[in-house]
Amino acid sequence: MLTAGSARCKGMLALLDSRRHPGAMTMERITAAQARRIALGAQGFGAKRPEVASVAHLRRTLDRVGIHQIDSVNVLSRAHYLPAFSRLGGYDRSLLDSGAWGPKRERRMFEYWAHEASLLPLDLHPLLRWRMARADRGTMGWTNMKIFATERRADAEAVLARIRDNGPMAVSDFEEGRSRSGWWEWGDAKRILEWLFYAGHVTTATRRGGFERVYDVTERVIPRRILDLPTPPEAEAHKALIERSARALGVATRGELRDYFRLRPAEGDPAVAALVEEGVLVPVEVAGWGKPAFLHRDARQPRRIEARALLAPFDPLIWERDRAERIFGFRYRIEIYVPAEKRVHGYYVLPFLLGDRLVARVDLKADRQRGRLLVQSLHMEPGAPGEARAELETELHAMAAWLGLDRD
Repeated sequence: MLTAGSARCKGMLALLDSRRHPGAMTMERITAAQARRIALGAQGFGAKRPEVASVAHLRRTLDRVGIHQIDSVNVLSRAHYLPAFSRLGGYDRSLLDSGAWGPKRERRMFEYWAHEASLLPLDLHPLLRWRMARADRGTMGWTNMKIFATERRADAEAVLARIRDNGPMAVSDFEEGRSRSGWWEWGDAKRILEWLFYAGHVTTATRRGGFERVYDVTERVIPRRILDLPTPPEAEAHKALIERSARALGVATRGELRDYFRLRPAEGDPAVAALVEEGVLVPVEVAGWGKPAFLHRDARQPRRIEARALLAPFDPLIWERDRAERIFGFRYRIEIYVPAEKRVHGYYVLPFLLGDRLVARVDLKADRQRGRLLVQSLHMEPGAPGEARAELETELHAMAAWLGLDRD
């Protein structure tokens, strides 16, 4: 049975989905080119890069995009470092490390499952506590982890107590404990720690050896000023997350608004409807999109975008592949897991943004042993402007310098 609230939401969304006809709601129309520029502006492209990127620049970039996705592939650079380079140019990566895993007083970010494993601004912590609470109850999360919320909660509590007593620990630190105690299998340690992380009992204190997550109890990592912030009701948190998605995307479909923070339809759609009613989201028709879209009321509508950037496969601008194809006419698939002989464009391919178009794709590798940035393959897009190759080479030199590599 529909509740009054859900019925109201469905009615609002049905109204937004309807085509215009006499007597219906007038909906603003924007061109595909306008939508593309709006999306780029919302993601921080088009502004002049600073001569020297500061902590403030980095913080504003993270606040704007909301998420830096984390990925283990390191053939070029860890994925979470790349979005800031795409927008700011060369910056000191230790500034990001300090903000993410430095001393508590310097923390500006925390790790959690948002889009995927992600670095997030600290102010999003209260907005994701509903997800932690669901994981703690065993009503959310991977099936092989839920058991630690219920039947095997005592095992999870024992691991939590060990971290609380002994300090930060990684999965590998439990190998010796396994051989002594025998009360869990090796895979259990990883699953327990991941459940504790998802449920908010622990978080990432630091990364060891470049990537291994080291866990500590949350209150020793997240600043008290953040932990003391009130926890909003679920519906309010969903609405706030959708609003952040809309700011980061500029203009987006309902599914794209939900996907940014991985909200389900039952969580995201009522939030979209509420934000439309409040005037925060403006329903629009985008030429060629073929589905309803929503414009954030504060979104900039640039008349021109002047950008030059290499984009990581997990950059928020392009991680939703259908959106990238709709906005840029650019079909993009990462081929890391494709056998080498079947790859079309390469192993770790970065699209190249020039102006407001994706004009090339380049397979890059950091050859750290020889200290060089290698171009494994290069594919120009049909209709790429004549200056695209020279602009790409300039950006490759900038990336090489940032990574401490040569490009010749």
